[in-house]
Amino acid sequence: MISSGYLPKDKGYSFNWFLYLFWEKCDKYKTGVIDGPACNSLCVTESLYFGKCLSTKPNNQMYLGIWDNLPGVVKCQMEQALHPDFGTELEPRKEIVLFDKPTRGTTVQKFKEMVYSLFKAKLGDQGNLSELVNLILTVADGDKDGQVSLGEAKSAWALLQLNEFLLMVILQDKEHTPKLMGFCGDLYVMESIEYTSLYGISLPWVIELFIPSGFRRSMDQLFTPSWPRKAKIAIGLLEFVEDVFHGPYGNFLMCDTSAKNLGYNDKYDLKMVDMRKIVPETNLKELIKDRHCESDLDCVYGTDCRTSCDQSTMKCTSEVIQPNLAKACQLLKDYLLLGAPSEIREELEKQLYSCIALKVTANQMEMEHSLILNNLKTLLWKKISYTNDS
Repeated sequence: MISSGYLPKDKGYSFNWFLYLFWEKCDKYKTGVIDGPACNSLCVTESLYFGKCLSTKPNNQMYLGIWDNLPGVVKCQMEQALHPDFGTELEPRKEIVLFDKPTRGTTVQKFKEMVYSLFKAKLGDQGNLSELVNLILTVADGDKDGQVSLGEAKSAWALLQLNEFLLMVILQDKEHTPKLMGFCGDLYVMESIEYTSLYGISLPWVIELFIPSGFRRSMDQLFTPSWPRKAKIAIGLLEFVEDVFHGPYGNFLMCDTSAKNLGYNDKYDLKMVDMRKIVPETNLKELIKDRHCESDLDCVYGTDCRTSCDQSTMKCTSEVIQPNLAKACQLLKDYLLLGAPSEIREELEKQLYSCIALKVTANQMEMEHSLILNNLKTLLWKKISYTNDS
């Protein structure tokens, strides 16, 4: 009998998907296929509770939850999407792929080699991959007994197929990346985020269907924090862009820069809510290059990562046109300009438009990137440093 604390509180499809998620994970845990620090709480003590469903699609399950009296967000991708971007998904989700590796008898050294090869394919020859492999083994050792069991290794291998999980591990010490609390198979729990959208109002999904997008944007602008607090949140987004731009393991591309993927805590520090469409640049380039295209519209991953269609070869090029910073500034333009103090509004608007105009192909792009980002942060910090509202 499932405890009532497990039941999702809204969305018609959630209950059936939830039941599948629960029984599928617990069956694999009880038969020794998977393991992890959240498995016992999910399947035995029933101390992992599922609350409000935050998902908009049944194959990407996301719930507010409570684990051993600590609030969190529970995530699990249920199956491969029917219409993935490019016709090839960056994160294949077939069950047979998820938990068939590593096989029984695989040594720790062999597993480390598997993980190293996966990282090399995803990230390229970036940074100290061996160090990252050791970090993954530390995370995989969910019960902290100094050994990685086969179930823990299978869970870790499945999770490493997910860009969001990999990014959480790589950026685990960064302020704007949610902390990983635990996992069970490819289900994982991350720290709670008080506000799960950049804008301050959340409506039931049924109502959302009937609200025109233009009216929704206007309504969103009315339900935002005070301007100094918006400025602090914006600075957090700019800092996150820095975190994923040419870090120790290469550049990650933000391919869905929308308000619904960003949140913030009660101190108005930005926290990423959904990082599934933040992908390694090396990985994306390999996927998109030489893909057949008729126009530039065929060369888009997510909503924001665009390359161009070479009309002479009818193939997509591999260089993404717009950098992360330009996309972040596009998102922040209306957010920051509405209610901006009059004494900085003109300069703020000028800097935001310069930022939006950034192109990856521009000469000295990295220098411009750093200059624009630092100027924006400085302008915002100077204005809010001495306010009680920031």
